[in-house]
Amino acid sequence: MMLRIALFLLALATPLRAEVTIQEVISPGGIKAWLVEEHGIPFTALELRFKGGTSLDRPNKRGEVNLMTALIEEGAGSLDSQGFAAARDALAAEFHFSTDQDGVSVSTRFLTDNRDEAMGLLRLALTKPRFDQDAVDRVREQVLSGLRSDAKDPAAMASNLSRAQIYGRHPYGSDGSGTIESVSALTRNDVMAAFQGAIARDRITVAAAGDITPDELGVLLDELLADLPAAGTLQPGTAEMTLQGGITVQDFPGPQSMVIFSQGGLRFEDPDYFAASILNEIIGGGRFSARLMTEVREKRGLTYGIGTSLGSYDHAQALMGQFQASNDKVAEAIKVIRDEWANMAANGVTEQELADAKTYMTGAYPLRFDGNDTIASILVGMQDLGLDKDYPKTRNAKVEAVTLADIKRVAARLIKPEELHFIVVGQPVGVVNE
Repeated sequence: MMLRIALFLLALATPLRAEVTIQEVISPGGIKAWLVEEHGIPFTALELRFKGGTSLDRPNKRGEVNLMTALIEEGAGSLDSQGFAAARDALAAEFHFSTDQDGVSVSTRFLTDNRDEAMGLLRLALTKPRFDQDAVDRVREQVLSGLRSDAKDPAAMASNLSRAQIYGRHPYGSDGSGTIESVSALTRNDVMAAFQGAIARDRITVAAAGDITPDELGVLLDELLADLPAAGTLQPGTAEMTLQGGITVQDFPGPQSMVIFSQGGLRFEDPDYFAASILNEIIGGGRFSARLMTEVREKRGLTYGIGTSLGSYDHAQALMGQFQASNDKVAEAIKVIRDEWANMAANGVTEQELADAKTYMTGAYPLRFDGNDTIASILVGMQDLGLDKDYPKTRNAKVEAVTLADIKRVAARLIKPEELHFIVVGQPVGVVNE
C-alpha cells in the first residue's frame, strides 16, 4: 500500500519511545513542522511530503509525476547528474525522492557539521532541477523496463486489474508509473510541468528528528522552501468505488494464481476507523493467529501467507487483502474467505481474539523507533492524517478502550460479504467469472 497507510499502521501498532517529545515549530516565514530533538548523535533526518503525488497526472500524461520524481536528483543548477551525486556524497548526505498516489516524499539525512551545505544542495534540487534530456531518456528507459517486467508479473497484473475495477477512470484506477505507451510519449516539457504542479508550499507537510533546535529548524525551512511556488495543481476529486461483489479471472499461465480481494472501507475521519483497524488486525493482520491466517493457511494449508489492510487514501477508502495459491487450491481458499467474511459480519469476534489483538497492538511485538529517519517519517504521516502530537502517548489507552460491543458493531457495519470481489490472475481450477 501507499506510504500514508503504512505510516499510520506503523504508528497504530507500536508506541513511540516514552521519552520522545514532539514539538510544533512555526518558522519565521510561517511554515509548520513537527520536531523531535535528539542531540546524542550529530545528524538530523528531515522529511517533506507534498500532497498530490501521481494523482496529479494530467489526462493522457500518466506517469509524468513518477518520472519527474525519479529525475529530481539527476542534476540541479550548475551541477549535472554526476556533479550533483558527487556533491551529495562529499557531504555524506542522503536524499531520497519517492512518490505514490497521494504524495511526493523527500527523505533526507545530513550531518550537523554539513547541515547548511546539505540543505543548500537540496534547495537547489527543489528549486532548480535541470531535467537534462539525456537524464530524461535514461530514467524513462528504467521506468519502461519496470513496466515491461510488470506486464509479465501476475502480482502487478492483479494490482492493475484491481485498481481499474475499483476506481475506474479516477487516477487511482491506473498504475501511477504509467503505461508503456504513455511513458514513451512523455517529453521533457511534461516533466517540467509535473514538477511545477506537484512541488509547492500549499501542499507540504514537514517533520524533523535529530540534532537540531526549533529555532535552527525554523531558519532552515524558510531558507529551503521560501522560493517554492505558492500553489500547485488542484487535487483530484473523490474516487467512487465502482466494484461490485463477484470474481474476475484473468488468464495467465503458471502453477499458481495471484488473488486480490476487496470491498469498501471507512474514511480515516470516521469515528469507527480506530475500532475498524483493530478489527482488521484480528481478521487479517500480520500475526499467525489472525483469523484468515489461521483458517486459510494453518488449518488447511491453502497458501503460505494471507493478509488484509484497511486503507484510507486522500480520495478513497477500501478494505483489501491478497494471497497466492496453487491453482488447485484457489477455489477452496476463496470459499473459506467468503465464509469468514460472513461469520465476521454476523458474529463479530471473540473475547480472546480481541484480547490477543490488544496485547499485540499495545506492545507485545513492538517495533523499535530508534532511527531519526523513521521517526521523521512517522511524524509526517501523523500530521497528514490529522493526528495530534500526543497521539503516541494516548494510543495504548485508545486500544484498551475498544470493547467487544464496539467491534461487533463495526464488523456489522464494515464487513460486507455481498461487496467482496476477487481478482484472480492465473489458471485457477474451478474458478470462473461471476
